Amino acid sequence: MNATTTTFPSTLKLKIDLTDEQFFQMCQKNRDYRFERTASGELLIMPPTGSDTGNRNFDMVVELGIWNKQTKLGKGFDSSSGFTLPNGAERSPDVSWVKIERWNALTPEQQEKFAPICPDFVVELRSRTDSLKELQEKMQEYIENGAQLGWLIDRKNKRVEIYRPGKNVEILDNPVSLSGENVLPGFVLNLQQII
Repeated sequence: MNATTTTFPSTLKLKIDLTDEQFFQMCQKNRDYRFERTASGELLIMPPTGSDTGNRNFDMVVELGIWNKQTKLGKGFDSSSGFTLPNGAERSPDVSWVKIERWNALTPEQQEKFAPICPDFVVELRSRTDSLKELQEKMQEYIENGAQLGWLIDRKNKRVEIYRPGKNVEILDNPVSLSGENVLPGFVLNLQQII
C-alpha cells in the first residue's frame, strides 16, 4: 500500500467579496484561525501558530508590555489584533505598537474593530512554514503605510531584517538584542530566547 503525501500551503488565499463588517464578523466567529486581507481584497487564512512560535511571540509581547507599562507612550498589541492599513489591507502583525496620541485620536468605535491605522512599530516572527518572501512583502507594506520601525525575525536563518521608512533594509546575522531606537526609546529586546 503506497502512502501519498499531500502538501498544503501554510496560508490559504481566496478571492471573496466581503464588506468590512462581514470580514470583521467572520474573524470574530472563527477565532481558531487568523485572517488577513490584502489591499486587493484577497482573503488570507492562516492556521494558529505552533506552540514554540506562540511561546516566542508571547515573550516578545511581555517584554514590550513591561516597557510600555513603564513609559506609557503607547498601546501594544498581540497577533490577534487586526488593523486596517491606509491602503485598505487588513493585517495582524505578530507584535505591534501605536503611539498613544495616534491611538487616542481614534474613536471608541474605531478602536473596537480593526483600527484604521498602521502601527508605528511591527514585528513578524517567521515560523518554519512561513514564506520569507511573503513576510518581506508584508514588512514593506507596513513601512509604505506608515510604520516607523519593523523587525522581521527570521529564526530559520538566525537573522533579523530591520525596516525603516526611506532606508534600505538592514540585515543583522544572529544578533543578541534589538533596540527600539527613537520609536520605542529605551526598549531593548533580548533575542537569546527568541532566535
